[in-house]
Parts: sequence; structure tokens; C-alpha cells
Amino acid sequence: MLQVAVLGATGSIGASALDVIARHPDRLRATVLAAGQNVDALVALCVQHRPRHAVIAAADGYIALKRGLANAGLDTVAHTGEDALDALVAGDTCDTVVAAIVGAAGLRSTLAAARTGKRLLLANKESLVLAGELLMRTAREAGATIVPVDSEHNAIFQCLPDSHAHAGLARLILTASGGPFRGRSRESLRDVTPEQAAAHPKWSMGLKISVDSATLMNKGLEVIEAHHLFDVGADRIDVLVHPQSLVHSLVEFVDGSTLAQLGLPDMRTALSVGFTWPERIASGVGGLDLLAQGGRLDFEAPDVGAFPCLRLAYDALRAGGTAPAVLNAANEVAVSAFLQRRMGFLAIPAVVEQTLSALPPVSAASLDVLGDADAQARRIAEQAVQHLVT
Repeated sequence: MLQVAVLGATGSIGASALDVIARHPDRLRATVLAAGQNVDALVALCVQHRPRHAVIAAADGYIALKRGLANAGLDTVAHTGEDALDALVAGDTCDTVVAAIVGAAGLRSTLAAARTGKRLLLANKESLVLAGELLMRTAREAGATIVPVDSEHNAIFQCLPDSHAHAGLARLILTASGGPFRGRSRESLRDVTPEQAAAHPKWSMGLKISVDSATLMNKGLEVIEAHHLFDVGADRIDVLVHPQSLVHSLVEFVDGSTLAQLGLPDMRTALSVGFTWPERIASGVGGLDLLAQGGRLDFEAPDVGAFPCLRLAYDALRAGGTAPAVLNAANEVAVSAFLQRRMGFLAIPAVVEQTLSALPPVSAASLDVLGDADAQARRIAEQAVQHLVT
């Protein structure tokens, strides 16, 4: 019986993970559920899945969580804060961790899981973007297994099953849906709203990641992730826009072969792979009927003129050091400002580029260095936002 901690349980990936877990009560059990601020949603999940522990990040939600669990007649133990979460993730209450906390806030618990040799289903992009070298080194030294949950990286994971396949690797090709604004000119994006940017045509995701998909920053972050996960340089990682979102990634080999992983756009496939790989279990996702899906697969090059965030991510990866952390922090600030209607959609890459220019990269030698770069980038990005809106 796998004991699973689901971090970010109230989000879309958490919901998908819990759906897969519920389908296999003889093999999987959710023992730890963690959320950010939504106490009511967390209590409701505890009623359904009856974990041993529940963690709310916001300290002011602890009393409400404890009361809600008691009123529901549950013996689930309430906790709050990063220290409590790290201790649970590192302890014997779980052997598998779904890391789906959004943003830099998920880094500590992800490292805690890797440091103690857990199986880590990694959905928190920022852990790799901010501290990819540190996370991968930590996982190797502790014997942790990292299975990426992003559909693109999970596809590559399935296509590179062993070291022999990796030795013959020529390049990785990540696919992108193109988001809600595919095909539009840069000028036509000037007045788009947060609601339009969050209306992803294929995937059901949170607000922040949906906006990242609309700017193509999401794909840029995935390029950085792929570099760390599969030890491949930026020059051997390409992006293709594939609007059907059925081909999740392709892997090209030196002998001319190309392998692709296909499936319906549903995160439960990748999560089920993560739980029991190399064994496969039912995920609740149906098989792919290409004829029913329109009988065609289209591909096109990304438009980095209209969507410069993808180019900025490649620039940060090549610069190395703290540059990806600066990129990520500036983007989080910019997307938040856009969602708050403090600035326009086209200002997002402008804020990121200004921040990258203002903070030359230094060696990412420790979490302290990365934390300092993150904090500096946020201050500079916020100043850039203020300048843009005044």
C-alpha cells in the first residue's frame, strides 16, 4: 500500500491525484493532505479521503481547520506552516509525495521529500526552475525517484525508459497548445483581459499557470525543467505548437527514430504513471480515438515575436546560475499584477525582461543565494510594475 502525501490538494492537480488514488483503495492511500488557504475545501477532502494529517499553510487557518476536522468527526491531525509540512513529508507518514504547490512556496517541501528518498511526483515547476541542480543532486544522493507530472515531461519520461535510450538521444521536442491566443498578433493582445488569458482551450488549470500558458512562459519554464530532468542542453530542446494537445512530447534519436507519447489531455494519465511506474494502472482516462478527435495532428513553430516569454526563458537557461530564479520570480510578480488588473498582458514579458537585465546572474551555489536572487527579483519586478502603471 503506497502512502501518499498530496501537497496542493485543493488545486486541479491535487484533485486529479486524489481521483486516481480513490480508484485504487487496495494500493493507494492519501495519508497527508496540504493546502494553502482554503480551509473548507481541505476539510471536505479530509471527509472524503480520511488522511492521517492535514496541513494548512496560512497560520490563521489552523483553528478553523482543527475545528472543522473535529466537527466532521475525523481523527485527522491538523497542522500549519512550512516546518510542519516538511516534517510530515520527510517522516514515515508517506512514501510517495505529489508536489503540486504552486510557485516558489513549493520548493522547501519538494526538497524535503527528495532529501529523504521518497518517490516524488513533481508538478511544482518552480522547484526545478529555481533550484534544478540542487534538487536533482539531492534526489540522486538520497536515491529518490522523480517522476515528472507535467504531461510533456511525463511523455519524455515514458519515451526514455533506460540509460541506453538516453545515450542515443538527439533532441527533445516539447509540444505546446499555443494557449488561447494562438495565431494572434502581438498588437492584438494589448487589451486582453485576465478572463480571456485564463480560458485555456484544452487544459483545466489554475489562474497563474493558465496565464503562463497564454504568454508561453509555461513552455519556457518547461524547457528549463527538461534541461534539469533529462540533462540535455538548451540547444537540444525544441518547442512545437500542437493545438490538439494529443501529442505531449517527442523524443528524437541519433538513428533517425522519433518516439512520441499520445493521449487525451488529462493529468490523471501522468499521475497514474507516477504512482506505480513501471507498472501501469487504470487512471480513469479513456483511450485515444484519433478519428473521433478529428483525424489530424497539426504542428507549427511558436511565434516568439508575439510571445517573447519563451525566448526569455531560453535566454535565462543559457545564462545559467541565478537567471532562471530571477525569471521565475519576475514572472510571478508580473502575472499577479496582470490578474489584479494593475497592468496589461503585454507588460508581463516587459517586466520579466527588465528584471533579468537589472540582475546579472551569479552562481546558484545554495538555497540562500537563490532566495536572495528571488527576493531581489521580486523587488525589481514590482518597481517595474509600478513604473508601467504610473
